[in-house]
Amino acid sequence: MDKLQEVSAPIGRLFLSMIFIFSGFTKITGYAATQGYMESMGVPGMLLPLVIALELFGGIAILLGFKARLIALLFVGFNIMSALMFHQFWLDESQMNPFMKNIAMAGGFLLIFAHGPGAYSIDHKK
Repeated sequence: MDKLQEVSAPIGRLFLSMIFIFSGFTKITGYAATQGYMESMGVPGMLLPLVIALELFGGIAILLGFKARLIALLFVGFNIMSALMFHQFWLDESQMNPFMKNIAMAGGFLLIFAHGPGAYSIDHKK
């Protein structure tokens, strides 16, 4: 069982980080469109560089297990805020799955915060 837990930690970090790494790159290549979407949802477009930095660099940090607890806590807040601001299922029923996806990811990051990044991580090597 220990070997399974050892291998599952980096795979779990990979799975959680992939969506944010790809999303960060997508926001860079579609900067104007993303900024416009954010503003249409009432979020200041000037926050986009911070969102990109968290998604891209935070995603890479989670993948590598670097400062994982801190970054995971930031992602908990980010996912909950994103769910509430962008996936308001109580106004649009089609937003239920994206809302729940964000909440589930917040749960995954909460586990990293609580238990650390596990094996094969920069933080584990210290």
